Amino acid sequence: MKKTLLTVFFFLFSIANIYSMSEVDSLLGLLDKMIINRREYTTKKETYIEGIKKKLHNTIALEDRFHLNDEIISEYQSFKCDSALAYVDRNISVAQALGNEEYLQNSRLKQAFVLSLSGLFSPAREVLESIDYQKLPSYLKVSYCWGYIRYNENLIKYMDNRTYEKLYLSENKRYRDSLMNLLGQGSDMYLKEKSFKLKAEEAYQESAEIQLKLFTKVAPNTHGYAMSAMGLAMVFKELGNVELEEKYLLLAAITDVQLAVKENESLLALAICQYNKGDVDRAFNYIQASLEDANFYNSRFRNAVIAKVHPIIEATYLAKIEQQKKNLRLYALTISVFVVVLIVTLYFLYKQVRIVSKARKNLKSINNQLVSVNQRLDEANLIRERYIGYYINQCAVYLDKLEEYRKYVHRKIKAGQIEDLQKLSSSNLVFERDTEALYYDFDKTFFEVYPNFVEEFNSLLKEDERYDLKRNQLNTELRIFALIRLGITDVNQIATFLRYSMQTIYNYKSKVKGKALMDGDSFEEKVKKIGSFTQG
Repeated sequence: MKKTLLTVFFFLFSIANIYSMSEVDSLLGLLDKMIINRREYTTKKETYIEGIKKKLHNTIALEDRFHLNDEIISEYQSFKCDSALAYVDRNISVAQALGNEEYLQNSRLKQAFVLSLSGLFSPAREVLESIDYQKLPSYLKVSYCWGYIRYNENLIKYMDNRTYEKLYLSENKRYRDSLMNLLGQGSDMYLKEKSFKLKAEEAYQESAEIQLKLFTKVAPNTHGYAMSAMGLAMVFKELGNVELEEKYLLLAAITDVQLAVKENESLLALAICQYNKGDVDRAFNYIQASLEDANFYNSRFRNAVIAKVHPIIEATYLAKIEQQKKNLRLYALTISVFVVVLIVTLYFLYKQVRIVSKARKNLKSINNQLVSVNQRLDEANLIRERYIGYYINQCAVYLDKLEEYRKYVHRKIKAGQIEDLQKLSSSNLVFERDTEALYYDFDKTFFEVYPNFVEEFNSLLKEDERYDLKRNQLNTELRIFALIRLGITDVNQIATFLRYSMQTIYNYKSKVKGKALMDGDSFEEKVKKIGSFTQG
């Protein structure tokens, strides 16, 4: 029943992990930013330690100095092992000066603990073996067991030897059993050790269940929180739950960076996790940060552990960089080829555009010519329509007049009024009246086609030589140029129509041209364009 409940619990937990992927991405982004700003956290830690040192400098009482030294040791213990050992030595001297055996053994246990963290395993074991376990008070017995357990764990990682690993694991089992007997059964410390014991016995689900409950009780942003998260990450690794392993590694690493904990496993473990995940860039970044922390802490042990993994990640990272360089060169070459092709294409496209542009200009010129021809044709059609109608009408009128004249002559002959006929034939009055009517109708029809002829004609003349005529009426000079505008340029035809001699017509033309603003030939060409659709 218990196994069934645990299975259901982890199934639900796995479902929740699907929705926490965005949380992992956010944590990765946060850690990346924090690693960039690690110096700020280190400076903050150093400033805090300096504050305790100032108090120590102003303190004389040995008892108070012991406790202030102890605070400094606690800060340096995971920050700088050399400094931690220096202050441990000071406290050993203070304890001896006080003659306090309990203080002395407490300091020696801390000395052994820091020595094992720094990789000085032989001195650490010598210190532990020199301590009489049976004479220690209960709380120091707990520290003694923890010291041995951490010593063996570090030695296993340092030696990486399966034969010795079994020996030290067996020794750790014995010390953990003793430790659990010292702790109050059911306490958080007891349950924590129980979870580690279960993990060592490969009961990973039960171990994870206990650690998850304990993790909810730990205050965030504390060293205990980072260690608890790290413990959970390791048990989830054994369970094969990569997502939760990564999540808790991130929480541990973020806390360690924020607290400037230089003696940490989280960044190294996270680097390996990211490497296995395929994120080589982050793996390299994290293992570099882990190596810098180990160098800062001055731990030969931690450097040795990192040295086993660092070359693999670094080689993969450098190989990736080299591949990226090759890809970049390939992309640059490809882009260069594309640029050359593009330039050639643009060149031919430019030539085609020029050809098309030239063709368009020619086409435009031809179109303009066609428009001009069409306009002239439209203009000619308009003149033709108006004047054909006018002359058809005039023919009809003159036929009617001839018919009336014939009847009139016939009546006079029949009546024997020959004298009346002689008077009629000798008079010019009727002819003059008909001529005036002809010119009147001509003028009227001409102004229907060119209503602004007089104004435009005047614009070609000097201001004091311009004509002031009645509306829709031409004089002889303008009538000559009206006929020229209609396309009648033969002087003989103009003279016949106006009933003048050719010389008279020449005289009139010369007179008017003398009034013009330009020379005679240009003047006549301008007159031919008066009222046209595209006057130039």
